[in-house]
Amino acid sequence: MTVSTIDRRSFLKRLRKPSPVSVKKGFFKNAKSLIPNVAKELPLVPPPATTITLNGGLDPYTGPWDYDQAAHLIRRTMFGLKKTDVELLKSMTMEQAVDHILDVDNTPPAPPVNNYYFNDGSDEEGYEDPVVPFGDTWVNAAHDEEAEGLRIESFRGWWANQMIDQEVSIREKMTLFWHNHFATQASQVFFGKFNYDHNSKLRGYALGNFKELTKEITKDGMMLIFLNGFLNGKDAPDENYARELQELFTVGKDSPNQYTEDDVYQAARVLTGWTINFGGDWETVFNLFNHDQGDKQFSSFYNNTIIEGSADGNAELDALFDMIFAKGEVAEYLCRKIYRWFVYYNIDATVEQEVIVPLANIFRDNGYDIKIVMETLLKSEHFFDAVNKGCFIKTPVDVVVGTLRNFGLTVPGSTLWDEFVMEYLLNIMMSNMQMLPGDPPNVAGWQAFRQFPQYYRMWINSDTARNRNFFTDVLTVAALEAYEDELKIDHIAFASQLDNPGDPVKLIDEVTRLLLPQPISDTKKTLLKSILLSGLPNDGYWTNAWFDYINDPNDPMAFEVVNVRLTILHNYILKLPEYQLA
Repeated sequence: MTVSTIDRRSFLKRLRKPSPVSVKKGFFKNAKSLIPNVAKELPLVPPPATTITLNGGLDPYTGPWDYDQAAHLIRRTMFGLKKTDVELLKSMTMEQAVDHILDVDNTPPAPPVNNYYFNDGSDEEGYEDPVVPFGDTWVNAAHDEEAEGLRIESFRGWWANQMIDQEVSIREKMTLFWHNHFATQASQVFFGKFNYDHNSKLRGYALGNFKELTKEITKDGMMLIFLNGFLNGKDAPDENYARELQELFTVGKDSPNQYTEDDVYQAARVLTGWTINFGGDWETVFNLFNHDQGDKQFSSFYNNTIIEGSADGNAELDALFDMIFAKGEVAEYLCRKIYRWFVYYNIDATVEQEVIVPLANIFRDNGYDIKIVMETLLKSEHFFDAVNKGCFIKTPVDVVVGTLRNFGLTVPGSTLWDEFVMEYLLNIMMSNMQMLPGDPPNVAGWQAFRQFPQYYRMWINSDTARNRNFFTDVLTVAALEAYEDELKIDHIAFASQLDNPGDPVKLIDEVTRLLLPQPISDTKKTLLKSILLSGLPNDGYWTNAWFDYINDPNDPMAFEVVNVRLTILHNYILKLPEYQLA
């Protein structure tokens, strides 16, 4: 049984959706999302009946360092848990393991290529990019209304592949964190190059300087389009980005003391003139003619700062960011967002005083360097508090990418086209669970990290729970199919990597330890073992079946006996509520 794609003609027709051509307000914004994402905002769910409080502060963790601690570190800083990754970190000390996770290679990965051309000589007409040969990168190509939908899906699939093939590093989880923080939507900025360039900035600054990253994003083409910055001129200042810069990206609204509406207007005046060279290379430019060169007076929240008007757009930007980043709220606001992304959503008074405030002080004292913040947090006794393990409901990206990584799967690619289609299917799965990378619901990012008091619970409802189980059902008992390729779990290969696959008790212990963040009851383990034993009381039934296969892997009967039981076992485990936790 396979889960097949739609026919090729319909598939291509669906992707090739033109966008408007004229450069005016609304440019790029009328094109529909290529992947259906109808429920932009998740429905509210009941708040948690109880919340937990994590213990400890930022003092270095000095407890035991073994499988459980290494697995916890991986689950929170990466997607999924591979046996080889745990063994690697277990061989180190805790300090070395965290340092390894934070040793991010800033070398840009190979860019996405034109993998969206298809024509097998049949009467099913494919799309041929007029300027980018098949197999070449499109990231520097000019805007092409007919190609952009395909290029965006090529980019989105490329990004999924970066997460699936990630090394033992925090880079991919950090890149997605920044995407949630500086949220933009591919469906609204219908230009593949801008989507890729924006992601490259997030990736390059994954553990870099927050202040510098914020400046880069302010002048980024993707953001200039998404929040109308390219329309911001002296005759009609557009306050959209100036507002989100303060409310969502830096200061936040947690403090009782707040910036004023006039501060938003004055910031918008500072930002006037930054636009895009649509008639040329589509790079960000500063248009002095459209810049307000008058002085900008800010409120007492910013100590009545005056930014002197000038013809130097960068100088005024620097003055604006120096003023904003002088506010203590900036460090505290971002540290709370980091905490909710990597640790837990509940920030009570104790966590605020023992974790957030001192972490924010370290952040400011180190010039807004992200790496020192992450190092301090990940090496802390608070991060390794036992209560912390398994209190995080997995995101849809964790479910899709993490499950593939759990079972050592990568995207097959017999051809570039097959790879394109398979990546598209994986993104459909994430979209159906309400988390499509590249398209958060709005500029505030995904609700699970901001919606009080539900937070992570919002990932689970009757629709998304079904879609989570559907995805794991497909991988365990069926397959994702992309014409020439199939993506499915090789159950015997997964079991073969375990230390004692022929012992049903030890196999169950190791599989559940690998796939689940917390121990399960002996009752559940007994149930799982009964799957391997087909209800028989003797453990030797499974042991004999396993070694019958090992001794003669070409025997179809021996293969079937083992494979069927492992299939049922893995399918059952992936349906457990515990599998939705990290």
